[in-house]
Amino acid sequence: MIAAHWKPVVSKAAGPVYLAIADAIAADVAAGRLAPGTRLPPQRTLADQLGIDFTTVSRAYAEARRRGLVEGKVGQGTYIRAVAAAALAPAARSTLAAGNGGMVDMSMNLPPRFTDAALAAELWSTVSALETGGGLDLLMRYQEPGGSVRDRAAGVAWLSGRLPGATVERTLVCPGAQGALLATLGVLAAPGDTVLVEPLSYPGLLSLAAHLRLRCLAVPSDAAGPLPDAFRAMCGTHTPRVFYTNPTLQNPTSLTIPLARRQALADIARAQGVMIVEDDAYGALPRQPVPPFAALAPDIVYHIAGLAKCLAPALRIAYLVAPDTRAAARLAGSLRATAAMASPLTAALATRWIEDGTAHRVLDAIRDEARARQHLAAGILPPDAVTADPEGFHLWLRLSLPWTRGEFAARLRTVGIGVVASDAFAQANPPEAVRLGLGAPASRDDLVLGLRIVADLLDQPPALSSLVV
Repeated sequence: MIAAHWKPVVSKAAGPVYLAIADAIAADVAAGRLAPGTRLPPQRTLADQLGIDFTTVSRAYAEARRRGLVEGKVGQGTYIRAVAAAALAPAARSTLAAGNGGMVDMSMNLPPRFTDAALAAELWSTVSALETGGGLDLLMRYQEPGGSVRDRAAGVAWLSGRLPGATVERTLVCPGAQGALLATLGVLAAPGDTVLVEPLSYPGLLSLAAHLRLRCLAVPSDAAGPLPDAFRAMCGTHTPRVFYTNPTLQNPTSLTIPLARRQALADIARAQGVMIVEDDAYGALPRQPVPPFAALAPDIVYHIAGLAKCLAPALRIAYLVAPDTRAAARLAGSLRATAAMASPLTAALATRWIEDGTAHRVLDAIRDEARARQHLAAGILPPDAVTADPEGFHLWLRLSLPWTRGEFAARLRTVGIGVVASDAFAQANPPEAVRLGLGAPASRDDLVLGLRIVADLLDQPPALSSLVV
């Protein structure tokens, strides 16, 4: 079928013409005027009909391909994709017709947006309030690496519910969890040293280790986390300097290591002289948390508690609790060398929110929204393929043959759905699985749209989800 006479109505006054053409394709797909398999007019033909430059039409068709609406074959033309009309129906059709292109990005693991307007206004009011509390110094002065006493005290207060042993002297304010990891690994390891990690681990840590020329080795694990016997054997064989773990609502699997396993691993690490770097990015989310490694073995644990996942990603503030004051002083030197300091302005914001209780109200709002989104996901995705925790905001989706992780992620990307394949997390032998971030979609409706597309695609063999003409 050829839509030789298809001619979109576009207005140059409404914005970029190439986007208007892509929106017109989306609207006509949504309305059924462009059926699957329909070949669009050649680019030069459409350019002549509209009286515009050929490159504008090329950009429009490229944008339509990015949205998953069309696919092209060299020498054959540009066709409406089957998935554009099938996998996106019916919810996606209305979304496309509304003009947002059907984009639902679940690749970023962000805390979900809460809908409490009064709470949002409270957050912004603190920004202006900083001006009356010595705000100019926050803009025009440097601070000591590790933060002011007041900011460190706020970190201790924030951690007190799950890490009561933290002290101001051992706590530093860092420029985000990544900055804390850089400072910590810079103190604990040298190029060529070995870091033990979980088989599926945080990509930011893996990238940082590669940057520092550290060797990462994965500890074999089961459903409760790294296996103690395997951990002990690898400590003896590889003499690692560090064991890195993300033990609560682990990224990407959502696993929380139970207390008994944490204690066993901590005991082995102490006996083997291995330091533990505990990335507790999601540790604030559970209402009844498992005690962190730093509470079980404070003498060997560097505890990192970022605010990105439980308060606001834009703050770029993390609290780093060292085993003792000497280690804290070394970390302060490492922070000075790598980042000079965390932003005093964002640290002050975090401190105000913690001191006046706003941070805890935001945390509760994030918890409630995360639970609601997990409930939606549980009702749409096949339960036997999903690993998730109701208190987290990501899930791990295992795939069955003939789907592979790369092909599944690529097909979703063509229809505007972003997920992350297991390759980003694995040291070796990535499983056929993808991570979905439930917090990134702007609304629950957008999330449902994305999840339904994922579920629809799971039900289709790969060969039926793409149109090749």
